[in-house]
Amino acid sequence: MVVALQANFLEVELETFHPSSLVRWTRSTDAEPLRLLCTRRTRLDHRGAAVHVGDRVWVEAIDWQELRAVVGDVEPRQSWINRPPVANVTAVFVALAVKQPCFDADQASRFLLSAEQTDVDVHLILTKRDLITSDQLEQQLVRLRSWGYRPMAVSVQTGEGLGALKNKLSSTRLAVFCGPSGVGKTSLLNQLLPELSLRVGAVSGRLQRGRHTTRHVELFRLCEGSLVADTPGFNRPELPADPRKLAVLFPEFDGQMEDYPCRFRDCFHRDEPGCGVDKSWERYPIYKRFLEEMECLSRSSRGGSGSGLL
Repeated sequence: MVVALQANFLEVELETFHPSSLVRWTRSTDAEPLRLLCTRRTRLDHRGAAVHVGDRVWVEAIDWQELRAVVGDVEPRQSWINRPPVANVTAVFVALAVKQPCFDADQASRFLLSAEQTDVDVHLILTKRDLITSDQLEQQLVRLRSWGYRPMAVSVQTGEGLGALKNKLSSTRLAVFCGPSGVGKTSLLNQLLPELSLRVGAVSGRLQRGRHTTRHVELFRLCEGSLVADTPGFNRPELPADPRKLAVLFPEFDGQMEDYPCRFRDCFHRDEPGCGVDKSWERYPIYKRFLEEMECLSRSSRGGSGSGLL
């Protein structure tokens, strides 16, 4: 598996290695696998086979003394995340701070929508729980449960919630942390894996935005059979490309459609006569605003012509 990209090189972790190799390789722990620094065959570029972190690859031309090799082929992916680019993810953990930077429902929804597009399990982490009172935290938990999530509240300062988070991560083969800059994703990894000593940054007091400290995607081994990806933070994920798929990315919509399906297959659940969807939930105005934004982008891509999404 590709665990990191460094310039034009791939760091590849082997499931097995040849027992008769000339070099002796001593493991620091029984669970630590061998890693090779690899280049890739040009034939992969010729056929458009990009290689990303999380991809399962075949290596050849191995130099056991220098621990180098060449990636010759890429296995089909089981899942794919475009931003950040990670293959074969089994769960996405969206990290959002309760404070510093302040919780923003619009920004939080964008990250959750991006995660929901992956068709893998989505989990919500509330970081910096020590910065608000217990009553304030409970109000936020109730709010996010109404969005359709069961958030885990954690604090790297007090250690609260870290045990439960580690247990959840340990049952996941490849988990990705994503979220805005400054919410504490890297600090969480430093607590879960203290030997990493990853660089962390402070939050800008004026803009309430975090500074980007993670520059590239890299996988870290939490325990045997469980990898965690630290990813670069960013503050404004893109909305889905297809507006007709927007509604199903909101759990509030998804739950309604199971029991009370809308009679119109192509309905956008906006102001269409006869639409059977309840519009009283908190994020419905956000849904409408996102839909309008996508409508503007759709018109712009057509040079300003046309009549919008409908």
